[in-house]
Amino acid sequence: MNIALTEDLLARTERKIEDAGPAPGLRSLEDRDYLEIRRQLLAGRSRDGGVWVFAYGSLLWNPCFEFVEETPATVHGWHRRFSLWLTRWRGTRERPGLMLALDRGGSCRGAIYRIPDRDVDAAIDRLLRREMSANPPTNIPRWVSVRSAGRNLRAIAFVVDRTGPAYAAALPEQITVEILSLAAGHIGSCADYLRRTVVQLEARNIRDATLWRLQGKVAAYLASLQSSTPLPPPALEIDHACEG
Repeated sequence: MNIALTEDLLARTERKIEDAGPAPGLRSLEDRDYLEIRRQLLAGRSRDGGVWVFAYGSLLWNPCFEFVEETPATVHGWHRRFSLWLTRWRGTRERPGLMLALDRGGSCRGAIYRIPDRDVDAAIDRLLRREMSANPPTNIPRWVSVRSAGRNLRAIAFVVDRTGPAYAAALPEQITVEILSLAAGHIGSCADYLRRTVVQLEARNIRDATLWRLQGKVAAYLASLQSSTPLPPPALEIDHACEG
């Protein structure tokens, strides 16, 4: 597993960034919103198969809840794509970043986690609060059908709402590479997010051709930058509110 996007290259993206907080005018989900979303979501749970969560990005390396089982799984009708704008966390308002979500079409290999029955409500609450903040949200939890170990199961996954304010339509690949190379926020960089995801997929014998190509191109882009050279201007500007 020779990942071109090395820790040394990631060091070129490291810089201290203060959390500027939510963008002006951006409404946030409140406790009652999370409660209602959780109630509606769990109303659709299976009564005999437990509650599973499909992981395809950061949940692979930071699940934020306890689980009693992990198994490989594939979801059809959705594919993993950098389709969410971030102006916080791993991006800023001046230099927005991109985050993975499931977008319509294709298929996606990942893993599913089974949450212990005793912890379902608390685990889903933690999950919702981590993955959603803006109101209305663009990253939406829903039940999807997954295929795992010869079984058909239902799992909770976060999918992108194409009508949402933080939806990132398909971009030229070079623009995506520049964004992933340069965007960072107070919890880290997009390049670090990309590398962690690729590492975790590879550890599970999953080779996502698009992410593998992106990490190679991001590595080459970062290698081309001189440490003393000011960062290039953002690849493009966005004119809508973003998650976070």
